[in-house]
Amino acid sequence: MHQIKEFENKKVLVLGLAKSGEAAARLLDRLGAIVTVNDGKPFEENPTAQALLEAGIRVICGSHPLELLEEDFALVVKNPGIRYDNPMVAQALQKGIPVWTEVELAYLVSEAPIIGITGSNGKTTTTTMIAEVLNHGQQSAKLCGNIGFPASSVAQEATANDVLVMELSSFQLMGIEAFRPHIAVITNLMPTHIDYHGSFEEYVAAKWRIQEQMTADDFVVLNMNQEIASSLAKQTKAQVIPISTQEVVDGAYLIDGQLYFKGEQIMAATEMGVPGSHNVENALTTIAVAKLMGIDNQAIKEALSAFGGVKHRLQHAGQLEGVTFYNDSKSTNILATQKALSGFDNSKVILIAGGLDRGNEFDELVPDLLGLKHMVILGESAPRVKRAAEQAGVPYTDAQDVAEATRKAYQMATAGDVVLLSPANASWDMYANFEVRGDSFLATIEELKGKK
Repeated sequence: MHQIKEFENKKVLVLGLAKSGEAAARLLDRLGAIVTVNDGKPFEENPTAQALLEAGIRVICGSHPLELLEEDFALVVKNPGIRYDNPMVAQALQKGIPVWTEVELAYLVSEAPIIGITGSNGKTTTTTMIAEVLNHGQQSAKLCGNIGFPASSVAQEATANDVLVMELSSFQLMGIEAFRPHIAVITNLMPTHIDYHGSFEEYVAAKWRIQEQMTADDFVVLNMNQEIASSLAKQTKAQVIPISTQEVVDGAYLIDGQLYFKGEQIMAATEMGVPGSHNVENALTTIAVAKLMGIDNQAIKEALSAFGGVKHRLQHAGQLEGVTFYNDSKSTNILATQKALSGFDNSKVILIAGGLDRGNEFDELVPDLLGLKHMVILGESAPRVKRAAEQAGVPYTDAQDVAEATRKAYQMATAGDVVLLSPANASWDMYANFEVRGDSFLATIEELKGKK
C-alpha cells in the first residue's frame, strides 16, 4: 500500500463500527493517526471495540457525546449508514471537519487501480461477475466495498498487479473527496433510499459522485436503456462506454440474442449461466469492463457461461424431482421481482412473495404476474400482494413464513416447474435481513431433499 503521511499525529474520529469502521480505525492507526472510535453499542456487548482497545486504540461506546467534537479532530470517518442529519455528523460539518467514508481511505492507500460499481439494482451480481471474468482472464481481481469486504482493508494488501473491484453504495459515495476509479459503472438508477437522500435527484447526485475526479483517461459504463443515462453521459470528462439491450451502441449490446462489443460477437445470451433480462444487462456491463481491461473473448464467454449467480440474488438453489428452486431473497422491491420473472416461463413458475408492508400497492407488478401457475403469499404486505394476484387472475395460497411457503410451493409443483422466492418486499417484518430469509428458503430445500 502507499505509505501516506497525511494522517501522522492527526486526530481522527471513527464514527460507528461494523466491518468498515473497524477496518478504517486499524488503517488510520497504522498510518500514525491518533484514533478515537465512537460506537453506540455498549462496550461490554461490543467485541470489536474491545479488540480495538486491546490494540491500543481509544474507544468510547454506548452513546455519541457531542462534546467529543471539541477535541480538535482533523477528520471524521463515518459508517456509511449514519445519516448526515445525525447530530454528530451535522456538528462536525458545521465545524468544518471533513466527513469521509472508508472508501476514500482505501483510494488513498491503494496501489491497485479501481473499478467502481454502483447503481440501484444489480450491483453485487455485476461486481462479482466482473471479478470472476477478470480472474478467469488471468488478472488478479479483488472484491471489496459494499459487497462485504471493507475496501480499506483489502486496499492495504493489494499491489499494483491487482485490481480492486469495488461495489459502492450511494451512502459510501457521499463521503468521498479525491476518490477516482479508472473504470466506473452505473448499473441503473431507480428511486431508492429516498428516505436517506430526500429526493431522487439527490440520490442520483450521490451516485454520480463516482466519476467526479475522473479524466479523459478513465471510463464510465452507462446503461443506455435508461433515459437518464443519456443526460449523464454529457456531464463527465471520462470516456463513456454505453451498454444496451434495445439498440446497437458504441459499446456492449444485445442483438438477435447475441451479446456484442463494438461489432465483435462474444456469446449467445442463452449461453449465460444465470437467467433473466437483468442478467443480460449485467453481462453486457461485465463485457464492457472486461474488454477495457484487455480480457479475450473466449475467457469472457467461459466465465459468463460458468457464472452461477450470487447468493440470494436469483441464486440457483438446486433441483428436486424435476422442480428447480431459485433464491432471489434480495428482491426487496417491485422492479427486482419484475426482472427476476422476466427470465422464466410464467406458466411454470410458483412465486413466493410478500414481506414488510411499506404502504405501497403492487399494481405495477400485475402485468408481470399474468399467467403464473400459482403464488404463495406471506408477510405484512400479504393483503396488498393478494390484490395484485387477484387482478392478474393468479391463484394463491397463504403461508406463515418462508419455510412453510417453500413446502407448500413444492407440494403443488410438478416436474419442469420453478419455485421462485422473489418477495418484492423487504424482510424486516419476519427476518433480520434478506440473507436470513434466503437462508430459511435454502434450509427448507435441503430438508425436503432429505425426506426423499
